[in-house]
Amino acid sequence: MNNNTNNSTITIEGIVEKVTFYNSENGYAVFTVTEADNLPDEDMTCVGYAPSVSQGETVRVTGNVVMHPFYGMQINIEMCEKTEPRTEKAIQLYLSSGVIKGIGARFAKRIVDKFGRSTLEIMEKEPERLAEIKGISRERAMAIGEMYREKAEERHALLFLGEYGITPSYAVRIYKRYKDRTIEVVTKNPYSLAEDIFGIGFKIADRIAENVGISKTSPYRIRAGVKYALNFSANNGHVYMPKDELVRETAGLLMIDPEHISNELTAMHIGGQLWIDRKDESERVYLNYFFYAEGYTARKLYELSSALPDIKNDYDDAIDALESAEGISFAPQQRSAIISAMENGALVITGGPGTGKTTIINAIIKLCEAEGLEIELAAPTGRAAKRMEEATGHSASTIHRLLGIGFVEEDARNQTFDKNEDNPIEADVIIIDESSMIDILLIHSLLKAIPQGARLILVGDSNQLPSVGPGNVLRDIINSGVIKVCRLNEIFRQARESAIVTNAHLINRGEYPDLKQKDKDFFFMRRTSAQELSALIVSLVSTRLPKYLGCDPLRDIQVLTPMRKSPLGVTALNTLLQQALNPPSHQKREREFRGVKFREGDKVMQIKNNYNAEWKIVRQGRVIEDGVGVFNGDEGIISFIDSDNEYVEVVFDDNKTVRYDFSQMDEIDLSYAVTIHKSQGSEYKAVVMPLLNGPDMLMSRNLLYTGLTRARELAVIAGLETTVQRMVDNNREVLRYTALCDKLREFAEFAEG
Repeated sequence: MNNNTNNSTITIEGIVEKVTFYNSENGYAVFTVTEADNLPDEDMTCVGYAPSVSQGETVRVTGNVVMHPFYGMQINIEMCEKTEPRTEKAIQLYLSSGVIKGIGARFAKRIVDKFGRSTLEIMEKEPERLAEIKGISRERAMAIGEMYREKAEERHALLFLGEYGITPSYAVRIYKRYKDRTIEVVTKNPYSLAEDIFGIGFKIADRIAENVGISKTSPYRIRAGVKYALNFSANNGHVYMPKDELVRETAGLLMIDPEHISNELTAMHIGGQLWIDRKDESERVYLNYFFYAEGYTARKLYELSSALPDIKNDYDDAIDALESAEGISFAPQQRSAIISAMENGALVITGGPGTGKTTIINAIIKLCEAEGLEIELAAPTGRAAKRMEEATGHSASTIHRLLGIGFVEEDARNQTFDKNEDNPIEADVIIIDESSMIDILLIHSLLKAIPQGARLILVGDSNQLPSVGPGNVLRDIINSGVIKVCRLNEIFRQARESAIVTNAHLINRGEYPDLKQKDKDFFFMRRTSAQELSALIVSLVSTRLPKYLGCDPLRDIQVLTPMRKSPLGVTALNTLLQQALNPPSHQKREREFRGVKFREGDKVMQIKNNYNAEWKIVRQGRVIEDGVGVFNGDEGIISFIDSDNEYVEVVFDDNKTVRYDFSQMDEIDLSYAVTIHKSQGSEYKAVVMPLLNGPDMLMSRNLLYTGLTRARELAVIAGLETTVQRMVDNNREVLRYTALCDKLREFAEFAEG
């Protein structure tokens, strides 16, 4: 639904006659202003962010005048300033709105008739005088005065926040968090906003701090800068930072002398705000929860691996019987992995595509069921869990769902789970697929919920990219040498017929894939320029591959690219593919957010975890299931955009419908093209990878390997042979600061003397 804008900006001042809609969560409002001198009509509808706007208030609104196809002329608000109602009519309207509980239209008229323009002053300073009006007791008069003072405090706080450049949607969140302490908190330590309020980060808080005159070397600022630097490094996969590097980066961020940072770090450690782990001559600085998560993970894994299960059978005989019943023959590596799963408390099974990981999981399930053991299957993403369920015929869930996401107060950053040490998972065997995707916080939560005596089996491909979140969990566990590991490297006959599989293994061994071979499931298409390559990608995704495979271009084909920015990056390709696959239409509503147009029918991806997001599954108009939690990497289609009520609905692959307020649109992105890193754990019928050029840090062997192994039936690499070869040659691992490997060894050495 597009508005025709005449691009005229206007400022009006008048009385809020009616509030049609108000969202208390973010301050988005639709209201009518009347009695303004320069109104083009007798009254004007205003639409946008105007925190705590109430009927009868006097407002000054600046914005663009637009012609809405259904609602006529209106102002899209850029700025809305408020003052208290001044005229008797405005005061009566304000009190009649119900903003003060206990005063309706009848009492509002009586009060204004009695006190006139002094009404609001009397309510604030002499509320007992309201008892002069018949029907209002002294007790009720004092209660009305208290409510009015609270409303006055809210208005004062919101006006104060607006003066310092805080947007209305953030102003509402801040006031809801701090109430009458708002001005005190923002004036004394605005950096607490970054910790307490979801969506306000260090940079916004730092701008507010500068506006209110906080010193550049304030301890509040330095501590917030340190935490920002540690969180930023966590977003790049690090669990801790070396102290010297942290000091250098924070000093550069804050533009102050490094000595200030070093002194404050010691104070933060003593005050319990972070942890400095001293090892030999090095110092590792952790956010507290990463330090505890890494230590707990190492201890619990060692404990699980040390508790050997009660072995009930000769498993060679049981496997022979299974082979006979199923008409299959296990290879020696597979047989060894199956036996290890039955005889160890913790086990890692790792191998590339075509090495029989799923066959092994199926065998483990059958042997465990034969012993009457309870089994739970899970994976880090919804797509991976669904694939696991299809391959095994056994129900599987995401790890988050297995753990049961608990209720989280307001702040969607703080996840809690129903399952923990006091309420463990009720299972004897827990099998986790795609374990390379598990970060340190998720493995910590999972291990807390695994009871002693249960078996944990981690299945994954250690040659894929590490998790998007902090840590390098699977590789650290394998490298520690403490936990039993079964490595699979034999490719089975059926898998050897796939060029996707054979080329993936060539890449993993450091050998070049066969790009000249034209196979039914792998093609290389040479293009030498970004322009040629962009045109080819659009053609492949929109017409050629859907025709060749008989598939849906939105749900079955995925473009994977190494980077976000560049002519062949995510942003540019999404724009081209959106135009080809879901062009503008009068039947499709749109919403622009940060320069990106989102349209009904668009393919989108959740790009951050939101543990509070409510979802529902609807069939034939009935809600058959509901819950909370949407996770980084979940993909879906925009089904509905409501511009009037400011929300977007997305239906995800597992049929969950999620509603996003417009202020939450930074949580989703177009996903016709995604980075290879974001595709982890997913599998697509067809994958298209443009590989022309890029920085060495991104163009690596395991990035190429991960992208190729996302394809189930067809992979197309397009670009230059030399680029593919350069990626194979580039076997550099991106450095991640983690200590899980060291801590596992330390626990083993301590326990074993």
